[in-house]
Amino acid sequence: MTKYIFVTGGVVSSLGKGITASSLARLLKSRGLRVDMLKFDPYLNVDPGTMSPYQHGEVFVTEDGAETDLDLGHYERFLDQDMFRKNNCTAGQIYDAVLAKERHGEFLGKTVQVIPHITNEIKSRVTRLGAGKDVIIVEVGGTVGDIESLPFLEAIRQLRLDVGRDNVLYIHVTLVPYIRSSDEMKTKPTQHSVGKLREIGIDPDIIVCRTEKPLDEELRQKIGLFCSVPVEAVIEARDVPSIYEVALSFEREGLDELALMQLRQRSHRQGMEEWSQMVEKIKNPRKRVTVALAGKYVELKDAYKSVVEALIHGGIANDSRVVIKYIDVESPDLEKELSEVQGILVPGGFGDRGVEGKISVARFARENKVPYLGLCLGMQVAVIEYARNVCGLKNANSTEFNARTPHPVIDILPEQKNIQNKGGTMRLGVYPCKVRSGSLAAALYGKTLVGERHRHRYEFNPKYRKTIESRGLRVTGEYAEKHLAEIVELPEHPFFVAVQFHPEFKSRPTRPHPLFRGFIGAALEFRAMHFQEPVSAPVVI
Repeated sequence: MTKYIFVTGGVVSSLGKGITASSLARLLKSRGLRVDMLKFDPYLNVDPGTMSPYQHGEVFVTEDGAETDLDLGHYERFLDQDMFRKNNCTAGQIYDAVLAKERHGEFLGKTVQVIPHITNEIKSRVTRLGAGKDVIIVEVGGTVGDIESLPFLEAIRQLRLDVGRDNVLYIHVTLVPYIRSSDEMKTKPTQHSVGKLREIGIDPDIIVCRTEKPLDEELRQKIGLFCSVPVEAVIEARDVPSIYEVALSFEREGLDELALMQLRQRSHRQGMEEWSQMVEKIKNPRKRVTVALAGKYVELKDAYKSVVEALIHGGIANDSRVVIKYIDVESPDLEKELSEVQGILVPGGFGDRGVEGKISVARFARENKVPYLGLCLGMQVAVIEYARNVCGLKNANSTEFNARTPHPVIDILPEQKNIQNKGGTMRLGVYPCKVRSGSLAAALYGKTLVGERHRHRYEFNPKYRKTIESRGLRVTGEYAEKHLAEIVELPEHPFFVAVQFHPEFKSRPTRPHPLFRGFIGAALEFRAMHFQEPVSAPVVI
């Protein structure tokens, strides 16, 4: 029988439900269990694809082309397994499915209501995912008390009745704030949050407490008493330097043992040795390097979540701490800020704001031989910059930013021109890329055929490929079926690689992506050659 673990959150948003769920999933998988995950998002959008990063943060793209919540990136990185469209579900998808059934005549003679029709649809998404798995961990987005999440909470309440008490576990993530002025930790927000959950009919089995300070025995007993859980079911989730350390913290707290005991689930003890070694490398690296992440959403770190994690993974592969310098491409001191780093990354993005700044960044990296990694739009601005300043194509641009440019070196895909709907219609998901033998990309990948995830409408215009390649910017990877450029690089540059896809989505802490591994390695070499301070990281005590 499949076991179901539901993770809810209270008091405030952004408490780390996704990291909690992912960490527990990592622990259970290490015991030999077949684990899968599901994220419920209570907003009415069908998916986050049309949302601004300021509203939602990063949009994570799965293998099958679903535009999903950034927590699916955490699921993939912690579990080291691919997620798919079925692993993320929004209220918009639920209501859309129910209304489609109503129009099809599946509810003839009945009044379609939240209970049972919406809740049944929600439950079906959970149970379908459970086929062939030992444990399904479901994260319910939002905060207990939000109107939007009520149908999801009602559905998970019903599921315990449907599948049996021993097959469902409720974990509630809450906040135990530290009041600095009185030097006290307060449990009242947790009590109120659990009380709100009980009003809905859900009694949490385990309470995970986010906290700055250690939870002493007195606080644990108080939370246990007022929230009706055993003291050992009050789990401390103290702030740690790396999100990957949370799984080890939970292992010490016995969260996995407790969950399996309550679910009456047998498992093996396989250990977390590899994970522990990886975390140790993050905490105590031998080297240190500073790289620029040059974008336009730099004040909102979640907009580039997978990029940031992939850079950290590149650091793990090179035994180096990666210090990320977030640079606003519209900064008046752009060149000065770029001169202080040993590597430059330009991530993806949409819209014309900041594009000229990104083009300037690509030029700085090219002319000053600073290692450069361009992702999606980061490749497009590299092509535009090269076309303008090396190939002499004055005012070259992308038709996304200037429809009347005399040299559209970046142009919309022909099949995209007549599309009316914006949601879910880009070039999305995995496409094969044939990598040219003898190229830097081939050396980094160690093979000449790879699959990478995409999210874009515009491409390198093949009409300009011969002109640009003749001046030195080589296309070293392509989607052979349509002869679309996927990778460009400058052979005479120490490391100038730009890709049309999003390699950050496939990087894992235990399997860093080859392009990020190579980029950080090149940045370390650049630092050794051009910066006087030692490459070694300071000793962490």
